[in-house]
Amino acid sequence: MWGIIVAIILGIVEGLTEFAPVSSTGHMIIVDDLWLNSKELFSPEVANTFKIVIQLGSILAVVVLFRNRFINLLGLNRKNEKYEQVTNRLKLSQVIVGLLPAAVLGFLFEDFIDKHLFSLNTVLVSLIAGAILMIIADRFASRIPKTETVDQMTYRQAIGVGLFQCIALWPGFSRSGATISGGVLLGMSHRAASDFTFIMAVPIMAGASGLSLIKNWQYFTIDALPFFIAGFISAFIVALVSIRFFLKLINRIKLVPFAIYRIVLAVAIYLVFF
Repeated sequence: MWGIIVAIILGIVEGLTEFAPVSSTGHMIIVDDLWLNSKELFSPEVANTFKIVIQLGSILAVVVLFRNRFINLLGLNRKNEKYEQVTNRLKLSQVIVGLLPAAVLGFLFEDFIDKHLFSLNTVLVSLIAGAILMIIADRFASRIPKTETVDQMTYRQAIGVGLFQCIALWPGFSRSGATISGGVLLGMSHRAASDFTFIMAVPIMAGASGLSLIKNWQYFTIDALPFFIAGFISAFIVALVSIRFFLKLINRIKLVPFAIYRIVLAVAIYLVFF
């Protein structure tokens, strides 16, 4: 029973933080490594596989919320008259352009990142660095963004946001924090940058998580299955609610409140661990 409770709590943490610009990595360090210790329930391998599973729960929430957008991107509703009439919309090629920089760098430097950047010290630095970028983005954001909606974005903005996403290969920096900041600096509204961030997250996170699951398939044992299922459902439901709330809020509160929270989080981790 305690295992199910741990799974639900970690699923909640994942659902709340995966797509908000606050770093899910930093929160997992505090909640799991310091308090819950899921590695002691089964094994370190099962605990790591579990974190991949709950991430897929969050990804599924994005797919559900943006399902019409993905249908349009894949060209699956061309018989729809409204679809035919709309010419100014986000294109699949723009999403691919945005994905390429991080996909290439992630492939080339995967071993280096795993060996040198997955540590408490580097996560603390990235939390602060990400907060600074977010404050800069809000400080220099245009009061009247050139791109109000994601359908108005250009290929230049798509590749620019993709380059900013490369920074998020540094664990703790936050993918959404980097890409939303980048989009805002490139003249997009906070909502447009957020929409593009969530759309890009699905293929890149699903691909990475899928490969990791294939490598760790042997850890899906009968004993661990309820643990995985509880966490997956918890992450999916919480992400569904939190993403809706975030998208309604982001144009109003901008990024600075999240930046301040990141700094507080970094200080809390430092005080606890050092």
